[in-house]
Amino acid sequence: MLKSWKLRYDQSAKFIGYEKVIKALQRDGWVVVRQKGSHIRLQKHMQDQVLKLTIPAHRPIKRSTLSHILKQARLSVIKFRELI
Repeated sequence: MLKSWKLRYDQSAKFIGYEKVIKALQRDGWVVVRQKGSHIRLQKHMQDQVLKLTIPAHRPIKRSTLSHILKQARLSVIKFRELI
């Protein structure tokens, strides 16, 4: 696990839209359950629990919002970059 969840943005990650975030999460096993307005709900079944995420359909997604999404998804920044 990384000690710091702060994302270091470079030119390639500066403007990351919700589509890329959702596709990366789907590669990690997340499934889109529903969409209501501008929010998309994803779920991932673990052995002992079901994790749930809500992704805002924004372009770009703010760095702080993305950081919170990664914390809830239990993903490191390095793993997320590999999934993109």
